[in-house]
Amino acid sequence: MGAVDIGPLQLGLCVVFVLCSGLCSLALKLKLERDLMIGAVRTFAQLYLMGYVLRFVFGLSQAWPVLIIFCGMIFFAAWTIRGRIEERTVPFFQSTLVSMLVTYVVVTVTVTGVIVQAKPWYLPQYFIPLGGMVVGNSMNAIAVALDRLFSELRNRRAEVEMMLCLGADYREATQSIMANAVRAGMIPSINAMMGVGIVFLPGMMTGQILAGSDPVLAIKYQIVVMLMLTASTALGSVVVVWLARKNCFTHAQQLKLGE
Repeated sequence: MGAVDIGPLQLGLCVVFVLCSGLCSLALKLKLERDLMIGAVRTFAQLYLMGYVLRFVFGLSQAWPVLIIFCGMIFFAAWTIRGRIEERTVPFFQSTLVSMLVTYVVVTVTVTGVIVQAKPWYLPQYFIPLGGMVVGNSMNAIAVALDRLFSELRNRRAEVEMMLCLGADYREATQSIMANAVRAGMIPSINAMMGVGIVFLPGMMTGQILAGSDPVLAIKYQIVVMLMLTASTALGSVVVVWLARKNCFTHAQQLKLGE
């Protein structure tokens, strides 16, 4: 049994939920009405566009369109991170993009080719949804980790500079700051593992059940996804924060961040 189809009228009724959110914003003077409207329009436009693109790619069954879509998702994720982080003194976009590309390609290929054993490994029905979850979840983790890194470097600037004056290199002077940044990025993934199956049913598992899959099979896939996201979050946060921390210092071990 497949999922029940949703007609245009029923889909349009979902706009009521956004209108409720807009009324709350107006009542509390949150000034989020414009963002809610743009977000709702983009949700419809982006998902419909992606749906038709995926339908076309599924018909091709070739590796190159799958990898182009995946790399595009990573690029926009890195660009979104750049927009969310206010720091402009230290360049971090290129290192973030390269780190995400390498890390997420390795993790996603390992999952589809080795664990799920999809044949071929780039089978779009598996590679794009799994890779998309890796990119989306890790994007939030990296943004949180970078924000924590830069804010702690500013708040603890005197401490860091004192350690540098006493002979420590930048790695020793910022060891605890880097650990705090990576920890902040990983906490949401760990919390998700603690609550999954009890507090909430994740999206992929819910989608498979709605599509008529056996709940036990859906659970197996969800376990793979949860562990995959934990690994990608950890690897992505560590590599990106490590490179960003290095870019925060000059060759003379001077902190480049502004006050």
